[in-house]
Amino acid sequence: MVRPTTDEVMVIKHTWGLLIALSVTLACAQTPVDAPEWVEEAPPPAPAYTADRLIPIEMPPYVTLKIGIDPTTLVVAADGIVRYVVVMRNASGSAFAAYEGILCSSGEVKTYARTGSSGKWVPVEQPQWRDMTDNLPSRHAFALSKQGVCNGRVAAKRADILATLKQGQKSYE
Repeated sequence: MVRPTTDEVMVIKHTWGLLIALSVTLACAQTPVDAPEWVEEAPPPAPAYTADRLIPIEMPPYVTLKIGIDPTTLVVAADGIVRYVVVMRNASGSAFAAYEGILCSSGEVKTYARTGSSGKWVPVEQPQWRDMTDNLPSRHAFALSKQGVCNGRVAAKRADILATLKQGQKSYE
Protein backbone atom coordinates (compact mmCIF):
# COMPACT_ATOMS: atom_id res chain seq x y z
CA MET A 1 0.00 0.00 0.00
CA VAL A 2 1.26 3.44 -0.97
CA ARG A 3 1.11 6.06 1.76
CA PRO A 4 0.18 9.62 0.77
CA THR A 5 2.81 12.25 1.22
CA THR A 6 2.51 14.99 3.82
CA ASP A 7 1.54 17.47 1.08
CA GLU A 8 -1.18 15.13 -0.22
CA VAL A 9 -2.57 14.68 3.31
CA MET A 10 -2.69 18.48 3.74
CA VAL A 11 -4.54 18.89 0.42
CA ILE A 12 -7.08 16.21 1.42
CA LYS A 13 -7.64 17.78 4.86
CA HIS A 14 -7.93 21.26 3.33
CA THR A 15 -10.42 20.01 0.72
CA TRP A 16 -12.54 18.26 3.35
CA GLY A 17 -12.47 21.38 5.53
CA LEU A 18 -13.68 23.52 2.63
CA LEU A 19 -16.44 21.04 1.79
CA ILE A 20 -17.66 20.98 5.39
CA ALA A 21 -17.56 24.80 5.63
CA LEU A 22 -19.44 25.10 2.34
CA SER A 23 -22.14 22.64 3.39
CA VAL A 24 -22.61 24.41 6.74
CA THR A 25 -22.86 27.77 4.93
CA LEU A 26 -25.43 26.43 2.48
CA ALA A 27 -27.46 24.86 5.29
CA CYS A 28 -27.49 28.16 7.20
CA ALA A 29 -28.38 30.12 4.09
CA GLN A 30 -31.49 27.99 3.64
CA THR A 31 -32.64 28.34 7.23
CA PRO A 32 -35.32 31.04 7.29
CA VAL A 33 -34.79 33.81 9.79
CA ASP A 34 -38.02 34.84 11.39
CA ALA A 35 -38.26 38.59 11.13
CA PRO A 36 -40.29 40.09 13.91
CA GLU A 37 -43.82 40.90 12.82
CA TRP A 38 -44.34 44.64 12.33
CA VAL A 39 -46.61 46.24 14.89
CA GLU A 40 -47.93 49.78 14.71
CA GLU A 41 -47.27 51.89 17.77
CA ALA A 42 -50.32 53.46 19.37
CA PRO A 43 -50.70 56.77 17.56
CA PRO A 44 -50.69 59.88 19.69
CA PRO A 45 -53.86 61.97 19.75
CA ALA A 46 -54.42 64.29 16.82
CA PRO A 47 -52.17 67.32 17.30
CA ALA A 48 -53.20 70.95 17.26
CA TYR A 49 -52.48 72.62 13.94
CA THR A 50 -52.73 75.98 12.26
CA ALA A 51 -53.52 76.76 8.65
CA ASP A 52 -51.21 79.81 8.76
CA ARG A 53 -47.99 77.88 8.17
CA LEU A 54 -48.97 75.17 5.68
CA ILE A 55 -46.49 73.78 3.19
CA PRO A 56 -48.41 73.34 -0.08
CA ILE A 57 -48.55 69.92 -1.70
CA GLU A 58 -48.35 69.81 -5.48
CA MET A 59 -51.40 68.08 -6.87
CA PRO A 60 -52.48 67.23 -10.42
CA PRO A 61 -54.39 69.98 -12.27
CA TYR A 62 -57.76 68.24 -11.94
CA VAL A 63 -57.68 68.60 -8.12
CA THR A 64 -59.41 71.85 -7.21
CA LEU A 65 -58.63 71.71 -3.48
CA LYS A 66 -55.63 73.59 -2.10
CA ILE A 67 -53.79 71.10 0.06
CA GLY A 68 -50.95 71.55 2.54
CA ILE A 69 -49.47 70.08 5.69
CA ASP A 70 -48.65 71.82 8.93
CA PRO A 71 -44.90 71.16 9.35
CA THR A 72 -45.11 71.23 13.15
CA THR A 73 -47.34 68.13 13.06
CA LEU A 74 -44.99 66.02 10.93
CA VAL A 75 -43.50 63.09 12.89
CA VAL A 76 -41.54 60.06 11.71
CA ALA A 77 -42.27 57.42 14.35
CA ALA A 78 -40.04 54.54 15.36
CA ASP A 79 -42.47 52.10 13.72
CA GLY A 80 -41.79 53.73 10.32
CA ILE A 81 -45.06 55.64 10.06
CA VAL A 82 -44.96 59.27 8.95
CA ARG A 83 -47.83 61.07 10.70
CA TYR A 84 -49.02 64.59 9.85
CA VAL A 85 -52.00 66.91 9.64
CA VAL A 86 -53.14 67.75 6.13
CA VAL A 87 -55.42 70.74 5.56
CA MET A 88 -57.65 70.99 2.49
CA ARG A 89 -59.34 74.18 1.38
CA ASN A 90 -61.97 74.35 -1.35
CA ALA A 91 -62.66 77.24 -3.74
CA SER A 92 -65.22 78.81 -1.40
CA GLY A 93 -62.66 78.95 1.42
CA SER A 94 -64.05 76.17 3.59
CA ALA A 95 -61.32 74.12 5.20
CA PHE A 96 -61.12 70.73 6.79
CA ALA A 97 -58.22 68.68 8.08
CA ALA A 98 -57.22 65.08 8.55
CA TYR A 99 -54.69 63.47 10.86
CA GLU A 100 -53.05 60.72 8.81
CA GLY A 101 -50.16 58.30 8.66
CA ILE A 102 -48.22 56.97 5.70
CA LEU A 103 -46.49 53.59 5.86
CA CYS A 104 -43.90 53.75 3.08
CA SER A 105 -42.92 50.07 3.38
CA SER A 106 -46.37 48.97 2.20
CA GLY A 107 -47.51 52.06 0.27
CA GLU A 108 -50.50 52.58 2.56
CA VAL A 109 -52.23 55.46 4.30
CA LYS A 110 -54.47 55.59 7.37
CA THR A 111 -56.71 58.41 8.56
CA TYR A 112 -56.86 58.63 12.36
CA ALA A 113 -59.11 61.69 12.79
CA ARG A 114 -60.86 64.45 10.82
CA THR A 115 -62.10 67.96 11.47
CA GLY A 116 -64.84 69.96 9.87
CA SER A 117 -65.82 73.59 10.15
CA SER A 118 -65.94 73.28 13.97
CA GLY A 119 -62.20 72.60 14.05
CA LYS A 120 -62.67 69.79 16.60
CA TRP A 121 -61.04 66.45 15.95
CA VAL A 122 -63.39 63.52 15.40
CA PRO A 123 -61.52 60.22 15.68
CA VAL A 124 -62.11 57.68 12.92
CA GLU A 125 -63.67 54.55 14.37
CA GLN A 126 -61.47 51.57 13.54
CA PRO A 127 -59.11 53.31 11.12
CA GLN A 128 -57.84 51.01 8.38
CA TRP A 129 -54.74 51.00 6.20
CA ARG A 130 -55.58 51.65 2.54
CA ASP A 131 -53.42 51.53 -0.54
CA MET A 132 -52.35 55.07 -1.46
CA THR A 133 -53.19 54.46 -5.10
CA ASP A 134 -56.82 53.55 -4.42
CA ASN A 135 -59.38 55.77 -6.11
CA LEU A 136 -59.70 58.12 -3.15
CA PRO A 137 -61.45 61.49 -3.31
CA SER A 138 -58.04 63.10 -3.11
CA ARG A 139 -54.71 61.43 -3.67
CA HIS A 140 -52.76 63.79 -1.45
CA ALA A 141 -51.13 60.94 0.52
CA PHE A 142 -49.75 59.50 -2.71
CA ALA A 143 -48.56 62.97 -3.72
CA LEU A 144 -46.86 63.40 -0.33
CA SER A 145 -45.15 60.04 -0.62
CA LYS A 146 -43.74 61.02 -4.02
CA GLN A 147 -42.77 64.53 -2.89
CA GLY A 148 -40.39 63.49 -0.13
CA VAL A 149 -42.16 61.54 2.62
CA CYS A 150 -40.96 58.20 1.28
CA ASN A 151 -37.54 57.33 -0.01
CA GLY A 152 -38.55 54.24 -1.95
CA ARG A 153 -40.11 51.90 0.63
CA VAL A 154 -38.51 53.68 3.60
CA ALA A 155 -39.71 56.75 5.45
CA ALA A 156 -37.38 59.69 4.93
CA LYS A 157 -36.01 61.62 7.89
CA ARG A 158 -38.20 64.45 9.19
CA ALA A 159 -35.69 67.17 8.32
CA ASP A 160 -35.27 65.79 4.80
CA ILE A 161 -39.04 65.59 4.27
CA LEU A 162 -39.55 69.20 5.33
CA ALA A 163 -36.62 70.46 3.27
CA THR A 164 -37.83 68.66 0.15
CA LEU A 165 -41.43 69.83 0.59
CA LYS A 166 -40.34 73.44 1.17
CA GLN A 167 -38.11 73.38 -1.90
CA GLY A 168 -40.86 71.84 -4.00
CA GLN A 169 -38.29 69.85 -6.00
CA LYS A 170 -40.31 66.68 -6.40
CA SER A 171 -43.51 66.73 -8.39
CA TYR A 172 -46.72 64.76 -8.12
CA GLU A 173 -45.89 62.53 -11.05
